[in-house]
Amino acid sequence: MDYKAQVAQAIAAVVPELALADITAKIEVPKDSSMGDFAFPTFLLAKSRRMAPQQIASELATAIDAAEFTKIVAAGPYVNFFLNQADFGAEILTAVLQTADYGYNTDGEAGHVTIDMSSPNIAKPMSMGHLRSTVIGNSLAEISKANGYQPIKINHLGDWGTQFGKLMSAYKRWGSEAEVKADPINTLVKYYVRFHEEAKENPALDDEGRAWFKKLEDGNAEARELWAWFREESLKEFMDLYDFLDIEFDSFNGEAFYNDKMDDVLATLKDKNVLVESQGAQVVNLDKYNLNVAMIQRTDGATLYMTRDLAAAIFRKKNYNFVKSLYVVGGEQREHFMQLKAVLKEMDYDWADDVEHIPFGLITVDGKKLSTRSGRIVLLKDVLNDSVALAQSQIDAKNPALPNKEQVAHQVGAGAVVFHDLMNERVGNFDFKLEEVVRFEGDTGPYVQYANARAHSILRKAGNPEIDYSNLTISDENVWETEKLLADFGDILRRAWRDREPSVIAKYALNLARTFNKYYANSKILTEDAELNARLALVTAVTKVLTESLRLLGVKAPVEM
Repeated sequence: MDYKAQVAQAIAAVVPELALADITAKIEVPKDSSMGDFAFPTFLLAKSRRMAPQQIASELATAIDAAEFTKIVAAGPYVNFFLNQADFGAEILTAVLQTADYGYNTDGEAGHVTIDMSSPNIAKPMSMGHLRSTVIGNSLAEISKANGYQPIKINHLGDWGTQFGKLMSAYKRWGSEAEVKADPINTLVKYYVRFHEEAKENPALDDEGRAWFKKLEDGNAEARELWAWFREESLKEFMDLYDFLDIEFDSFNGEAFYNDKMDDVLATLKDKNVLVESQGAQVVNLDKYNLNVAMIQRTDGATLYMTRDLAAAIFRKKNYNFVKSLYVVGGEQREHFMQLKAVLKEMDYDWADDVEHIPFGLITVDGKKLSTRSGRIVLLKDVLNDSVALAQSQIDAKNPALPNKEQVAHQVGAGAVVFHDLMNERVGNFDFKLEEVVRFEGDTGPYVQYANARAHSILRKAGNPEIDYSNLTISDENVWETEKLLADFGDILRRAWRDREPSVIAKYALNLARTFNKYYANSKILTEDAELNARLALVTAVTKVLTESLRLLGVKAPVEM
């Protein structure tokens, strides 16, 4: 049952001057459950009724039919509703346990959603800076499925652009084939960093790098061979990390894939009379959008990120017919994506507004921004390995006899890093400290995993009995907050998708874990009495929703820890 709708209808019966939708929109959930389960503010009736809100609340509390509620009371200018906890709890537990995809909806009507995510640059290691796009994009894909969409995860590899010309220049100047083969990524990064350091004193190096990239675009055999070699070696390392995080993609079409599709973009821009020359370059004027000009083609004829992103957007619409196209890219690229949408509009594509930039803030380590150019890199591989090792040491101390300790340590260590990222609101910046992330207490992934494992332990002690759905009422007052949170799961999934915000689910999981642990600490669950079956149903429901919450975040839920 939609209990909020029940409250709204009860109010509407005695407040004919307001539409049902307006009443529903104004209903609140009190922060303190002792004040009720829903509350209706009467301020908006003061003018029409010419009465003080407190007086209106008092009259409404008496006038509303309370047959379907435990009680209705006035509290200042609010009318507070108390639900029938026994009926509510039994209904929620039945719904959670007997619904295969509890909380899911079909709002998306199976529409395709392309998600541009992760997208590391070839010939550079994946650093902590790549974590956010990867895990936010993966979680949004799962959340979109829960809301009835079909996600298409695209790893738009950074395998094209001037940086490759610079790397080729560096390799030709200082490189060694044997050295690269011995340690590909670290060696290539060393060359790249050296190039930028020496270019500060010798600006001609930048021209040399651009010339090499032009050779690559023109199909020069040596340039293409070097490019293919750098790409192959990089992908091997990337795939190891994706396997570690258990993240898969539907497409690895990177920037290079669109190299033969940019002429069509240029032709369309010319046909629409929006491409103009500026100091020898080709640009689109975006004054009417209050944006800087979008650079489409440089003076030497080379293309840019914008050209390739336009080609990619057009290809994805034709190939996938998306209803939404998400770009999970850092907030510093905000103007680029505003320009991308504006140029697509100038090209008369009516789907331009379906393109969404999903920005996110920076991860700093010890307060410092990460940068490949300056050589200040914290490798994601190292962080994940260290996290697993830290989880392993805690498991060894807490539960040395645990079966499959290595597997659980992997799930806890990797999950801790992912959960910590997604727990933070997407657009916020945060500083990463491993010791705070891999803790079994506090606002952490291991805390949620441990609450779930504890619930499974209770069920194992009870012999994992079959649930009798004929009686699921629980008189214990400590259970009420947990049951209400279980009832909120569907709304949580809708809000997480509406806001494109995985932290909604992460915070919900923390809240559910905390509330369940409080219930566990204050109630005797395995007592043999008439309500044992109902209590075990509650524990089972908690494991189901916690496990699904973690899965939507890309985090595993071990049943023992």
